[in-house]
Amino acid sequence: MHPSTETRLLCERQGRTLVLTLSGAATRNSLSPSVCQAGTAALVDAAKDAANDAAKDAADHTGLRAVVLRGEGEHFCAGGNLQRLLKVRGGAPADQFDSMAHFHDFVAALRACPLPVVAAVEGWAAGGGAALVLACDLVVAAEGARFVFSYGRIGLSPDGGSSWQLARRLPRPLALKLLWLAEPMSAQDWLTHGLANEVVPDGHALLRALALTARLTEMAPNAMASAKRLTDDAAHSSLPDHLDAERRHFVDNLFHANGGEGVQAFLDKRPARFE
Repeated sequence: MHPSTETRLLCERQGRTLVLTLSGAATRNSLSPSVCQAGTAALVDAAKDAANDAAKDAADHTGLRAVVLRGEGEHFCAGGNLQRLLKVRGGAPADQFDSMAHFHDFVAALRACPLPVVAAVEGWAAGGGAALVLACDLVVAAEGARFVFSYGRIGLSPDGGSSWQLARRLPRPLALKLLWLAEPMSAQDWLTHGLANEVVPDGHALLRALALTARLTEMAPNAMASAKRLTDDAAHSSLPDHLDAERRHFVDNLFHANGGEGVQAFLDKRPARFE
């Protein structure tokens, strides 16, 4: 692929939110190993920066607290670049196997990031692009957004955790229908099925996502990270094990400075100021 058509990752700090933008409008922000590596690195760095900012954050309240993932221009992400995949077929399968690891690392980083990650979706999110949306914690979709798992149409199988996500969040017949028939879903469809949190007018997904993260950044980051971890772990833990995990997290957060501030602020009927 010519360098000028490679999607890049743009990183911009807006207040206490890091905005990650898939930038490659010529190919509808299609994915490449390099942009996936950049996405993983940005999320790892964001988590480290948030942890390093914790001490000073208590004083100036400027530490990084949330992430927004979006696409540049009219679309979110078209998934894998098909021209690139055709070229890959001229090489060894092991090369593609290794290349996909970068994409899957990006998906895993979205889920593992202790900060809340919000997808702001305009236009199409297809294949791996739709998988990225599913990996985010919250989803704001524009009215004109469209989601499609296009694998069946091109003779391929799911990747990016899309089959894992759909199997856990939709009835099995619907998940298979989407993966087999590659039928587009509207933003309203995703809202109805619980895959999106809200639908906004076209052109307003980023603004609404930033408004949402502005609220999230006022919460206690340690408690939010605990809630994310517990929610993700719940799918593969027994109730007794999960109750034990909840107890550990609850006690840790109660004895954190933010726990004391939160409880006292509630009793004082004033806004809490978390570290």
